[in-house]
Amino acid sequence: MGLTILSLTGLALLAAYASILKRTLASWNALPEWELPKDFEPRTFITVLIPARNEAANITRLLDTLSRQRYPREKFEVIVIDDHSTDGTPEIVEQYPLSNLRLLRLAEHLSPNGPIHSHKKKALETGVRRARGTLILTTDADCEAPPGWLATYASFHESTGAAFMAAPVLFHREQTLLQRFQALDLIGMMAVTGAGIHSRSFYMANGANLSFTKEIFHQARGYTGNEQHASGDDVFLIQKVAALAPDKVAFLKSRQATVLSLPMPGLKSFVNQRLRWGTKNRSYQDGRITAVLGLVFILCWFTTGMFLAFPVFGWYGLGLALALFAGKGLADYFLLSDAASFFDRRGLMRRFWLKEGLHILYIALVGLLSLVVKEYEWKGRRVK
Repeated sequence: MGLTILSLTGLALLAAYASILKRTLASWNALPEWELPKDFEPRTFITVLIPARNEAANITRLLDTLSRQRYPREKFEVIVIDDHSTDGTPEIVEQYPLSNLRLLRLAEHLSPNGPIHSHKKKALETGVRRARGTLILTTDADCEAPPGWLATYASFHESTGAAFMAAPVLFHREQTLLQRFQALDLIGMMAVTGAGIHSRSFYMANGANLSFTKEIFHQARGYTGNEQHASGDDVFLIQKVAALAPDKVAFLKSRQATVLSLPMPGLKSFVNQRLRWGTKNRSYQDGRITAVLGLVFILCWFTTGMFLAFPVFGWYGLGLALALFAGKGLADYFLLSDAASFFDRRGLMRRFWLKEGLHILYIALVGLLSLVVKEYEWKGRRVK
């Protein structure tokens, strides 16, 4: 009787997961790709905001890509908000030869007595207040933007009237198995993000490639109400805007607007990054996201637990574990192979089943840690 209940529970979890991924894949494929019109003449003034902390090794590459944008120089500005860097990041920015580049030092814009829970949100708020653009784009200092990045966003905004736009972020320059795993995992997250926004089922975003009008930011009251979270400048904001004006939120599915970032170099930095992402999950106002994340977490733990319980349940339990692993893997394979093909990263599907095993372990273990860990290290800070 007990084994029957276990089997039915596991298969019910798998069926729910497969159903969600089937709908996600259909929505991703229904989301049209945006192409920059060849005769596009931009009208929008854009401000690019770059929060930066100790990014001396990376920020020059980003500024190089921004200096090569195929967008009128007089119609955009770049603002780097330095967050107490100790490695020479602000000096690099000050010396960079880009006429429409400005540096703000966050330390000069903070209340000396006020507590700070999220320096990144404060940096972005500071940048928005001083932005001249009606359209704000945000990215991270370790990213690289394609030459048509600004023009693609502007054309989409002007043609559709979208006031909040998320767009893809991919990892590149992967060297290790862990980094290739991160790259494939992020591709899957981009497909889920695009599908969720397109179907209006749930709203997620990545602050490394995000855009919103200054007007909608103020209408949604920015990050007010979420200051206590170290991360979430992206997800909390898109959820607030979606609650306010869902028809103004869109996903910009375009290779011309895809930003490239660097994967975490090692296991410790990877875990810290994912803890930073995961600790805010319980605070989402959208119960649909919480339900989906909970389903994935439980399925991964159920599968892992059945493998570990082999001495108790024997071959029957092992067979159930393998069935769950294979079923989840097939559902993931269809979504990931489609998204990897769209982004011309089919090579990441090599050694798929090994990466699938890593994914189950990662979700189970890091998901558990995010529920119990209250403090972690990020960019030289202890974050709560």
